[in-house]
Amino acid sequence: MPAAEARASGFEESSMSHAFDWNSRYPSERSPVFARNIVSTSHPLAAQAGLRILAQGGNAVDAAIAAAACMTIVEPCSNGLGSDAFAIVWDGKALQGLNASGPSPLAWTPAYIERQHGAGTAMPRRGWGAVTVPGAVAGWVALSDRLGRLPFADLLAPAIEIAERGYAVPLQMQAKWALAAGQQDLVSQPGFAQAFLPRGRAPEVGELFRFPDAARALRLIAQTRGEAFYRGEIAEAMAAFARQTGGALTVEDLAAYRPEWVQTLAQVHAGHQLHEIPPNGQGIAAQIALGILNHFDLAALPVDGLASTHLQIEAMKLAFADVYRHVADPRAMRVQAAELLDPDYLARRARLIDMKKAQDFQAGNPVRGGTIYLSAADEDGLMVSFIQSNYMGFGSGLVVPGYGVSLQNRGHGFSREHGHVNEVGPGKKPFHTIIPAFLMKDGAPQMSFGVMGGHMQPQGHLQTLVRMLDHRQQPQAACDAPRWRFNEGLSVNVERHMPAATVAGLAELGHRIVGQDDPTLDFGAGQFIWRLGDPGVEGYVAASDPRRDGLAAGW
Repeated sequence: MPAAEARASGFEESSMSHAFDWNSRYPSERSPVFARNIVSTSHPLAAQAGLRILAQGGNAVDAAIAAAACMTIVEPCSNGLGSDAFAIVWDGKALQGLNASGPSPLAWTPAYIERQHGAGTAMPRRGWGAVTVPGAVAGWVALSDRLGRLPFADLLAPAIEIAERGYAVPLQMQAKWALAAGQQDLVSQPGFAQAFLPRGRAPEVGELFRFPDAARALRLIAQTRGEAFYRGEIAEAMAAFARQTGGALTVEDLAAYRPEWVQTLAQVHAGHQLHEIPPNGQGIAAQIALGILNHFDLAALPVDGLASTHLQIEAMKLAFADVYRHVADPRAMRVQAAELLDPDYLARRARLIDMKKAQDFQAGNPVRGGTIYLSAADEDGLMVSFIQSNYMGFGSGLVVPGYGVSLQNRGHGFSREHGHVNEVGPGKKPFHTIIPAFLMKDGAPQMSFGVMGGHMQPQGHLQTLVRMLDHRQQPQAACDAPRWRFNEGLSVNVERHMPAATVAGLAELGHRIVGQDDPTLDFGAGQFIWRLGDPGVEGYVAASDPRRDGLAAGW
């Protein structure tokens, strides 16, 4: 149909259409959502809070902050007021990256960790030995200051209301909550049972959960634009709690914290550019893997077939081998991100892949010489990719009495190996797993997206992008499709709806398929907002992962 005739008839082909195949081949309870203003999160109440802010005249950044605040209440297994956060925002002219992860307390020398926790090779998983300065609240304020439209206090109103009135606990969250309630290293932490086991157990599905202490903290954060959290009443309470229960976090550690605006890293694949936050995060792992896969013709291979799946797994292994060896606080890295993404180096790494067998790769030398993710987009073109996390299901387990601040356990990401780039040290940021992502095409924004779930995150970025860019699967289909998850060595998990022939073929190549039917395995959960064209005309299409209780909602 000619363009003029199309416009006259009310039909106009999208200028940024990717020619998706809109016929999903996978069973799903969800359809893609089309709208000019969209918020996509892993809990419906948070998505609706974001839409409420948009309807009040806020922009996508305001909506993302409101949704993020709500998520600390409605998905406490995955995040809280003591979380870290990262964001990538298309502001209408350029991408802006925000690193709101916090450093270790200044007391954390290797000698201090050994005195407090004994000799060993691993950092503590729970308790104060795992708590670094929480950055999420400062991240909300930084986003609001630079890019928001509405008063900051207005953005936290939906979260405060939900925390005070309570909400009925949904299915997926209840399952994770119940699992956590059986872990002694969590329930024994100061403040945990009082906050999250109010009846001596995890809430049942549909049971009301209120969090008045968190509502109190949110009101203070709203009234002071976050100052109470880092340099006021809440900071004093966190530091006092640490002193009373064996922690090193001080008011000085909190008062000194500032989030960092950063330049994103880019990797080309299939005519698009994948943008990630640079280290100390693991987003570069997805970019390394894509750079390796650029040396193979993925589009010519069956989307769920053995060859494509094997290639992606092997590329991901190579990426992780380098990331775990070289990525840390950028001030401590001896190999730079640009060297890890060097095309010649990635070509050499690609040549290591053997199509006839699985391998256990080691790090190369490139030198020559339970997290929540949400996305929001508005009709003015702002797009936000945002992630925040307490890390390992309820984080450290510590909850500040009277304020409901559940503290992350990001310090577990440090190494205790002497001389390692990620060795624990004072005022240092640990290796971080949470990574928002953003896709660009020809200098224009294409998609804000992310896939939560520990080290599954870059693997989820890789798999969903290959499906959308190489195989034209629409976002919800790419979200619904079966996933694999590399663990370590030759160990790989696969979802039960992956084709049996592909699973059998992987095993024949030497992949060790484990835990295929374990319902507790986390294959990640994503949110995707793809720009169809002019945001005020064609708008966006969004998807929300069926592996969570989430919702993509728009108007």
